[in-house]
Amino acid sequence: MTSSTSHDGVSAHVPKSVLLVIDVQESFKGDAATWATRNNPAFESNVAKLIEAYRNADLPIVFVLHQNLRPESHFNQQSPLYRFMDFVAPRPGEVVLQKTTINVFASTDLARRLTQWGINHLTVTGIQTEQCCETTTRDASDRGYQVDFVTDATLSFAIPHWAGGPELSTDEVVRRTEYALAGRFANIVSTDEVLDSLSKQPSKEFAMTR
Repeated sequence: MTSSTSHDGVSAHVPKSVLLVIDVQESFKGDAATWATRNNPAFESNVAKLIEAYRNADLPIVFVLHQNLRPESHFNQQSPLYRFMDFVAPRPGEVVLQKTTINVFASTDLARRLTQWGINHLTVTGIQTEQCCETTTRDASDRGYQVDFVTDATLSFAIPHWAGGPELSTDEVVRRTEYALAGRFANIVSTDEVLDSLSKQPSKEFAMTR
């Protein structure tokens, strides 16, 4: 199922939109070698802008943390790195979900919440571009949601070859993700496009049932 699109490339019906902030957590920094391969220096700034814009528009935000049950993992709840990055600070009343799967829907009650709130559109941001963000986007589209995938508000890392061949660069990771999602599962949009679309929407207070 493809997403319906307005003339500027951003999904229609933004007033029933939710911002997903997926796995923007310090856990990733526990592997310094992998973190050094990260892409998108504007990631932090773009995600922060979108969070502020959704708050200003009185639209809901769902923050997600990824959890790994292995004691040695930086994604384990007992790890000192198991927390949001400093620029992400959920406010009282904003929803924080903890997942144990790549897809947010598979191990949380996100679907129930979206139904309660009357949501028909998701704006996807977070880490990693081709894993949790892409997988959640595909599932959301199959469930009938319109999805805007904000590539410049996602982040990823170079991928080593499983048999010792050349690694996949972050540029190639992004290119392949956009090719796979565009027109099939999501609209590929920029942070600036989302901000522009939100600025044109009338402000409306959004009441969430937790």
